[in-house]
Amino acid sequence: MLSVEDFNAFCGSLPATAYVMQWGGSHVWKVGGAKGKVFAIGGWDKGIHPGITFKVSEIAYEILRDAPGLRPAPYLASRGMKWIQHYDEPGLPDDELKDYIAESHRLAAANLTKKLQKEFGLYQD
Repeated sequence: MLSVEDFNAFCGSLPATAYVMQWGGSHVWKVGGAKGKVFAIGGWDKGIHPGITFKVSEIAYEILRDAPGLRPAPYLASRGMKWIQHYDEPGLPDDELKDYIAESHRLAAANLTKKLQKEFGLYQD
């Protein structure tokens, strides 16, 4: 299970990220600067297991939503967004969780304006 330090170090290693603590102590990561798009949310203050929330593709959402230790992300998924929360064991191994967080970063970056994508050097064709 990723520690808060590992989560923040990994998210911070991705290109053009910004960090803010908000929503009652959640570690919120955005791509495209402080006003960019959220790609990962981590919470360690409730219970034994952290809640790590990330954006996924429609296919990944269908695969992950009923997996043990995973669920549609509270609040976000109920509004039709494809977000998963890793909240309990067994969940995903750390390396797979990092892969999904990296993909969430890519998906969120794709939703930035082309101008911001160019400004931050993100995913240019």
